[in-house]
Amino acid sequence: MSAESKSFYLTTPIYYVNDAPHIGTAYTTVAGDVLTRWHRQKGESVWFLTGTDEHGQKILNAAQANGVPPQEWCDKLVEGSWKPAWEALNIANDDFIRTTEPRHMERVQRFLSSLKDAGHIYSGKYEGPYCIGCEEFKLAADLDEGRCKVHGTVAELVSEENWFFRLSAFVPQLLEHYKEHPEACEPASARNEVVSFLESGVEDLSISRSSFDWGIPVPWDTKQVVYVWFDALLNYATAVGLGDEAGTPGAAKFAETWPADVHLVGKDILRFHAVIWPAMLMAANLPLPKKVFAHGWLLVGGEKMSKSKANKISPAEITDHFGVDAFRYYFLRAIPFGSDGSFSWEDMAARYTSELANDFGNLASRLIAMIEKYCDGAIPAVAHDEVLGAALKDASDRADIAICALDFQGGINAIMEFCKRVNGYVTEKAPWVLAKDPVNVDELNQVLYNTADSIRALAVLLHPIMPATTETLWISLGADVTLGAIGDQRIGEVATWGQLPAGSKVTKGAVLFPRLEEKAE
Repeated sequence: MSAESKSFYLTTPIYYVNDAPHIGTAYTTVAGDVLTRWHRQKGESVWFLTGTDEHGQKILNAAQANGVPPQEWCDKLVEGSWKPAWEALNIANDDFIRTTEPRHMERVQRFLSSLKDAGHIYSGKYEGPYCIGCEEFKLAADLDEGRCKVHGTVAELVSEENWFFRLSAFVPQLLEHYKEHPEACEPASARNEVVSFLESGVEDLSISRSSFDWGIPVPWDTKQVVYVWFDALLNYATAVGLGDEAGTPGAAKFAETWPADVHLVGKDILRFHAVIWPAMLMAANLPLPKKVFAHGWLLVGGEKMSKSKANKISPAEITDHFGVDAFRYYFLRAIPFGSDGSFSWEDMAARYTSELANDFGNLASRLIAMIEKYCDGAIPAVAHDEVLGAALKDASDRADIAICALDFQGGINAIMEFCKRVNGYVTEKAPWVLAKDPVNVDELNQVLYNTADSIRALAVLLHPIMPATTETLWISLGADVTLGAIGDQRIGEVATWGQLPAGSKVTKGAVLFPRLEEKAE
């Protein structure tokens, strides 16, 4: 298969359904959505996967606590909470995988059987601590006086006859992989953590549980179920046809998507994705993902969000006040992707007002109002300002490099710097002053055109980040009629000046970012 025909394939983690989505899970999913929308606007084929992890002891316990069968509990949360949350945040995923779906369960069993046949799985006894919150067999270093360092809960001592994966056999190969492909685990701090963990000595992994039955049955030992992480990690490949016979649609899908280009994960699940997952693929002689990117935590009051600390914030609590696009913009603009970052209502309100309402929204509304007032609502003749044109080329190039490297903050900064440049241009040229004297009509038209075409470019560049708002602006510019859908505009062509044709009719639309006091009424 040629490189040109392979889709850009991005995955989020699949999220546990024992609770509803919060801003931490939304953060990851929005980042994936922005990156895949950006690649689509580069003209690439894209496949974007998200989904839910529905097996394991934690899910079983949550279902029992609510007095319903686990499948019913999962169905209720997926259909009532998870899918609606992503729809509300305008997430344009191509697929949604559930680990209780037959397509996943059958492919997991087939994969497991192939590893056993190849000698990578053996029977043994596991004795040691297990954190139900992490669904993880813990090492002594992972605990603090017997408590999980992530959840703060006492680890449960487990003694079971299980099946084991020869994880330790792949340590030299994994170390060599990260030496030769440092980009396979980012940021560098995450890669260093993984390498240090591998060098400290890795034990084989128990990949089944025998003390409960909520999971995928081990195909050759149906009294046991597949360990939830071994099951869950495979979703990235089962969703696109892992192991399907040649000539089938599943095999064709797998050929055009695998390996994944980016696995987005939170840093707390890094080891699973950068140690266990690639080892599983190595055992199956499958290509490894090109990049696992571990982003930081969203902190509230200086602490990671946790159900036990009652500091979780749902996306709707924020979007109801600021709007969906402001939510999408803020978290990627305010926090360097890969670092921990604190959310505060005050900081979001300040950025909303200064960057979105004033710098961007006000620029657009002033331009539309001036074209309506001075040009009878029609875009004037095509003009060109060389300084603005050069600034746009620089901004679009920098944004493309940054966003493709998952530096969302750097990419958004480049775009918004151009937005400020356009505001400065309007202030300097003062079209409202030029309009007072008919002798300035040509200069006035040039200023309005240059501003309009700059806003055309800003709309395209910001579309992956704020799709609904930019589409509203696109329609106000009349560009939907003259240039086509905003999602079809190409990042690589955005800096070509003069794309808005003269005579296009502008229309005054809704205020893009209303004042917060007005939104609260």
